[in-house]
Amino acid sequence: MSTASTFQIVLILATLLCSLVAGFLFAFATVVMPGIKTLNDREFIRAFQVIDGVIQNNQPLMVAVWMGSVVASVAAAGLGFGQLEGTQRLLLFSAPLVYILGVQLSTFTINVPLNNRLQALNVEVMDEAALKAARMNFEPSWNRWNLVRTPLAGLTSVLFMILLFRL
Repeated sequence: MSTASTFQIVLILATLLCSLVAGFLFAFATVVMPGIKTLNDREFIRAFQVIDGVIQNNQPLMVAVWMGSVVASVAAAGLGFGQLEGTQRLLLFSAPLVYILGVQLSTFTINVPLNNRLQALNVEVMDEAALKAARMNFEPSWNRWNLVRTPLAGLTSVLFMILLFRL
């Protein structure tokens, strides 16, 4: 297999995986969080704990998509560096840069730590005031950052798609 065809396969894989992550974040922004928002504080926290628990228990497909999107994005940039120039090279480096700095960095420095704090709570022993405080320390910030990373994940997919159409 030539380097050019390997690059194209990895670029298609990066596009697919980043698009899956974008869709996952979009689903949280448009369905999951608005859906559980209607629950009372105890139910909201417990629901998020259960949903996040599935993700954090290293659900194999989720891990493969999430981590694979990073690896494939970086690999595509490395493989395509010598093959592309001008606008194509700019697209090739912009997509993983937007993805890593805009999606992955905020995920691992903001959203995951917020998730972990929520996971540590035992809602069965918390009173209503503690539950309300825990939710208020979680929900607005988590949603705000998810609304940052969701369009950036979508932008990454679009940049990769534009590059694919230009090849």
